[in-house]
Amino acid sequence: MRRSHVRKLEATTSAAQMMGLKSEEQQTEMTHISSDMCEMQLNGVSEVMDLLHIDVETDVVEDRPGRGDALYSRNVLRKQRHWERQLAAKKSKRKEEKQRRKLNREHESGASADNPQLSKRVMKAITKERLAEAQSTGLKLCVDLSMTDCMSDKEISRLAGQLRRLYGSNKKATRPFHLFLTDLKEDSRLYRECIRMNEGFLNYTMDITEESCLDLFPPETVVYLTPDAEEALETVDADKVYVLGGLVDESIQKKLSFSRARELSVRTARLPIDEYMTKKNNTKNFHSKILAVNQVFDILLTFCDTDSWTEALQAWFPQGKGYVVAPDYFLPRPTQTKHME
Repeated sequence: MRRSHVRKLEATTSAAQMMGLKSEEQQTEMTHISSDMCEMQLNGVSEVMDLLHIDVETDVVEDRPGRGDALYSRNVLRKQRHWERQLAAKKSKRKEEKQRRKLNREHESGASADNPQLSKRVMKAITKERLAEAQSTGLKLCVDLSMTDCMSDKEISRLAGQLRRLYGSNKKATRPFHLFLTDLKEDSRLYRECIRMNEGFLNYTMDITEESCLDLFPPETVVYLTPDAEEALETVDADKVYVLGGLVDESIQKKLSFSRARELSVRTARLPIDEYMTKKNNTKNFHSKILAVNQVFDILLTFCDTDSWTEALQAWFPQGKGYVVAPDYFLPRPTQTKHME
């Protein structure tokens, strides 16, 4: 009994030892597996970091000074130059608009100095009375709108804006013109655009008609103003009717208003730009005598007030057109620049 018991104990002990050895082997094996997995994870992280490092280095190489210009294509450079030209044109327009507002303020300040107690309502009534008087005694000016069929929708919108500014200048004038919009049909694109863009257009104090200028006035009294005319306009006569070609032409079609005047068989004249102005050197070598309808009208208004083409052209001829008043006729510009907006 005792021997058998001892044998059982020995067998149990050996079995326990065997199991202990197995567990130790398993632990050792698990340790090796864990270390292998950690090493694989570290290797994977290292590879990812290497990739990220390569990407960062690539970005740094691409951003080095001197490499950016080589990446620009010709199209990008051309677009950039186009954007710069547009920006310069916008700056020029803003400068002209500031000058225009400044002169308007000077007119208004002069009126308020003469009538310091007048309210806005009274000034509005005076303006209305002045425009009504111009309908019977004022100088006559027509805007010929018979050429709008050859204009794009964008050009039509621009012309509608020019007509609004023209009327605004006439309202502020001390001696306003009697204005006519001729050949303006109610079913035309321009008529609809004027109503859409210009608030109160149908209440403007001017004559709006579908008839032409020759239906309203004798041909011998009509003077058609066009930049292609040979004769320079010397003065503005009360017994004449002056016609402006209502035209916005971005495609620069030659002599459209001159051809229209020849079609009407009326006298033509141009603003005396060549007589009072000279070409100004500029980087683009750009020189143009083509003006918007409202710009020509502002020059005529100022000439009628001052009897001076020099003052009129210096005040209203756009500087971006490449012309300046000739030194012999030069007059200093007003110095009240601090009030400019």
